[in-house]
Amino acid sequence: MTKNAWPKIMLIGKNGQIGWELHRTLATLGQVAAYGRAELDLTNIGEIRECVRALRPNVIVNAAAYTAVDKAEEEPELAMAVNGIAPGILAEEAKIVGAVLVHYSTDYVFDGDKVTPYGEEDQPNPVNVYGKTKLEGERFIQSTDVPHLILRTSWVYGLRGNNFLLTITRLSKHRNEIRVVNDQVGSPTWSRLVAEATAQILANGRNIIAGNQGIYHASATGQTTWFGFAQEIIGNVSSDCNPRMVPISTEEYGMLAERPAYSVLNNGKLSKAFGLVIPEWKNGVALALDIVKVL
Repeated sequence: MTKNAWPKIMLIGKNGQIGWELHRTLATLGQVAAYGRAELDLTNIGEIRECVRALRPNVIVNAAAYTAVDKAEEEPELAMAVNGIAPGILAEEAKIVGAVLVHYSTDYVFDGDKVTPYGEEDQPNPVNVYGKTKLEGERFIQSTDVPHLILRTSWVYGLRGNNFLLTITRLSKHRNEIRVVNDQVGSPTWSRLVAEATAQILANGRNIIAGNQGIYHASATGQTTWFGFAQEIIGNVSSDCNPRMVPISTEEYGMLAERPAYSVLNNGKLSKAFGLVIPEWKNGVALALDIVKVL
């Protein structure tokens, strides 16, 4: 596929971790019209419909989400509006204008009762409001039968905004001790790698995507705990940063929303369908921190 193979690309959530990276990677495929909260209110169904019909894109890439996991417990209606209802409206409008829809979901649609990586065929059973609303978004999209890709990813971090990698990097410079949860297992995934994988998938063209539509797991390979993730970050930051790392339990940390104890995703289906393998999680951390060091 060459540039302009997707003449009009509608990117929603341009200021988020994945969206910010997508703005760059999607530009290799066509003309990108990017929307943030200021340009498109995802709680306004009429506005969503008007925006899509005015642009008439060839592909809609929805990277917007309500991601405040604990706050979602207190704002379930807002979380549902953004994570559940809006994706369904986008799917309906994509079908009307003849567009493909790419949407991102989460490992938190699973309950964490497994001890081996979750496949796409495993039954979702979210344990918090955030996961429940993201699952509803998946189901709404599937019910429209629009050509779509739902990419579930996990423990996303990036080079901007609020995320675990930047938080630990900052704390390592100011604290002598950092306490981190050590009883949740997942796969930290750099937002840039997700964006690059998305562009590579879209480069296959509409027919290939329509013929392989569905849910795919798209996270880094390997697994660790938040404590292990933090140790890897500290080890890559600087020899001058040497705070004492203290592993604690989820209960000790005291989060409002329940988290799955295990949410590692199996990416085999993605590799088989599109020949893509997102690198091992440690590689992503090292690559991201190499950039952080020069910023």
